[in-house]
Amino acid sequence: MDCPVEYGVPQAQVRIAMPDRATEKLNRLREILADMSSVLVAFSGGVDSSFLLAVAVEVLNQQAVAATAHSPLYSSWELEQAAAVAERLGARHITFDIDHLALAGFAGNSPERCYLCKRALFEQMQQIAQREGLAWVAHAEQIDDLSQHRPGQQAAEELGVRAPLVEAELTKAEVRALSHQLGLPTWNLPVNACLATRIPYGEAITGEKLQQIEAAEEALRKLGFQQLRVRHHGRLARIEVLAEELARLMEDPVRKRVVAALQGVGFAYVTVDLAGYRSGSMDEVLSSSEKDGEE
Repeated sequence: MDCPVEYGVPQAQVRIAMPDRATEKLNRLREILADMSSVLVAFSGGVDSSFLLAVAVEVLNQQAVAATAHSPLYSSWELEQAAAVAERLGARHITFDIDHLALAGFAGNSPERCYLCKRALFEQMQQIAQREGLAWVAHAEQIDDLSQHRPGQQAAEELGVRAPLVEAELTKAEVRALSHQLGLPTWNLPVNACLATRIPYGEAITGEKLQQIEAAEEALRKLGFQQLRVRHHGRLARIEVLAEELARLMEDPVRKRVVAALQGVGFAYVTVDLAGYRSGSMDEVLSSSEKDGEE
């Protein structure tokens, strides 16, 4: 399989304006990492974790190590991408297994699902860091993440897991621009999240559903859609793509191929969300409930 980070607009054809203070913040990040002396980076191979790992390797050399979890929550292409990026960055890359579905309370899919996931993930990473003689565990949360519903932040704070990008006050736009400047192939990757985020809160998470979602999204990816989600509503699939790609999705023969592919993986009904892709759309109902004082 070709390296999964090769899609997107070729870097040589793109010019990105560097946000004000981005370089200053990059230097601050370097200082933070130098003070840490050694670090185990929670590494998905996405935009933020790849940037954090790249700068950590630059500053700390072999004292910066990547760690990637193998779990039913993560698609196979993500794991391949993480391995390819870590190799390109020259980072030592540790992989470990974690069965999130076996965690008490996780499969019930409450709004605290992310907390349970991250708590187990970071606890295992801390054990790895201790074994490897690394002083810190770090994850790639950045400033923009703080405004979203992310119970995993609480798990990181409880366990003392560092967020160097937040400490340096870096935003998503700055991370992308600096990644481009550093020549990272991940600078324009789509935003991604674990497969469990495609299942509405309160509906059980199962291995079968996760496999179904992965297969459906892979079919759309092969048709050229990159920023996408297939939300799982029982027998119904709700597709989110960027608003500017809705027209192409609805044109034949693409539409017919999408319907055939998703019905082929077990969905009876295939629908398109006219609002288009937006990160955390499953949290929209949760936010409304919270405003009403409901759990």
